[in-house]
Amino acid sequence: MTPRAVLVGPPGAGKSTVGALLAERLGVGYRDTDADIVEVAGKPIAEIFIDEGEPHFRELERQAVRAAVAEHAGVLSLGGGAIMDDSTRALLRGLPVVFLDVALADAVKRVGLDVPRPLLAVNPRQRWRELMAARRPLYTEVASAVVSTGGRTPEDVAEAVLDALEPGRAAGEDPRAARRKEEA
Repeated sequence: MTPRAVLVGPPGAGKSTVGALLAERLGVGYRDTDADIVEVAGKPIAEIFIDEGEPHFRELERQAVRAAVAEHAGVLSLGGGAIMDDSTRALLRGLPVVFLDVALADAVKRVGLDVPRPLLAVNPRQRWRELMAARRPLYTEVASAVVSTGGRTPEDVAEAVLDALEPGRAAGEDPRAARRKEEA
C-alpha cells in the first residue's frame, strides 16, 4: 500500500487545504503528518519545539512519515521540514510526490507568518527565505511533479496536481470515473 499522492512544500503552500480537496476528488482518505504528530504528542507542534526541542520533533516527524507512508493509501501531506531528513527523502523515492511551490508574498497572505510556527518566530520573512533556500533543492529532489500555487485557488491547485499525477486524463473528468473506465 502506498499513498496516491504525497504533498510537500513550505508553510503557506496550501498542503492541508489542497490535500483535502485532492483526496475528495480522488475518492480517498486524507492524512497530515503534522496532525499525526500533534495527536501522538498530545500538544501543538510549537509546544513540542519549546518543551523538547527541534531534534525531538524531527524524530517524531520521521516516525510519523514512515508510519503514514506504510499505512495510508490516500493523499498524504508532510510537514514543511520533513524532507530535510535523508531517510525520509529515501522513503519518498518512487512515490507520487508533488511539490507545491509558493512565493513568499502568497505564503504571507495564506498564513500571515505570525501564527505559532517555531522556525519562523524571529524575523519570519527573512527566516522563510532562508528555509526555502535550504529546502527548495530537497523539495525538487523528491518531487515527481512541481505545481506552482501562485495566483491559483486551492481548487485550481488541486486540479493542477491531478493533471500532474494523471497527465492523460480529460480536463474536468472525475478521476474515479476515469479509473472505473480503465477497470471495465
